[in-house]
Amino acid sequence: MEFALLHSDPDDAGWLRPVPPSIALARRLNPIESEITERRLLSIELASAFEPFMALSVQGATTTDSITVLEGSERINGALNFATAQCQTEMLTIQPSDRGSERSLLLGLERDRPLIERGVRIRTLYQHTARYSPERLGYVAQLSDGKVEYRTIDELVERLIICDETVAFIPTRDDQQVALELRNPGLVRYLIKVFEFIWGRAVPLSAGAPYETAPGGITEIQHSIAKLLVEGHVDEAIARRLGMNVRTCRAHIAKLATALGSGSRAQLGYLIAQSGILEQGGSGQ
Repeated sequence: MEFALLHSDPDDAGWLRPVPPSIALARRLNPIESEITERRLLSIELASAFEPFMALSVQGATTTDSITVLEGSERINGALNFATAQCQTEMLTIQPSDRGSERSLLLGLERDRPLIERGVRIRTLYQHTARYSPERLGYVAQLSDGKVEYRTIDELVERLIICDETVAFIPTRDDQQVALELRNPGLVRYLIKVFEFIWGRAVPLSAGAPYETAPGGITEIQHSIAKLLVEGHVDEAIARRLGMNVRTCRAHIAKLATALGSGSRAQLGYLIAQSGILEQGGSGQ
């Protein structure tokens, strides 16, 4: 009776009759199968709930050797803020000239000022055109105290930020909306060597202006433009690579043509090659 294997005879209450085996088995199995189904559903729910945390655990285990894609200004700035907050020794930056917004300079001030207050050394590379940017010079003036050094060079390829030889940030798109956060020791060491190579050839910001006219009548920026002209670059590409607008670039090309006595663009390339000015080293070369 306890296991429902017997039931009362409806015709004679004094008798018990056996329940058919198929019915008895079904009655015994149904609650077990229901419990199995409930447990299976519970296991699926638990696995789904823990899946995001398992992914975080895997990421945390490989952060010392990771390459992370950062999309959007908010996420990029968040990662930069976190890295600079942890920086204790030195930060290296390469900042090609552009017509960046005032907001980007303010973000830079907010990030860099605490570093200086902690005694962190900062070395920054700009292009020569930064020497004639009031906004950039104002930014530099506000961070002139402490272990801060600025140098300029005629041409820089792309942005770079390195903190404590541990993490580096590089952009992957021209609009600066996607960047890579690099924590692979080999990659970071390589980028530091690239920085040091350029740093050794750059001019301290406190030195004389690199646009001053050389004895031959050619300024250093015109020397850089001449080199790019001979390589076949158009005005827009030259301006972009040297961090100036196209109008300024064309003004320098006109002065270069006047200095060499050129009457046409084709003749200018020939005269540059014949003049030997490309064989002369400049202060920023």
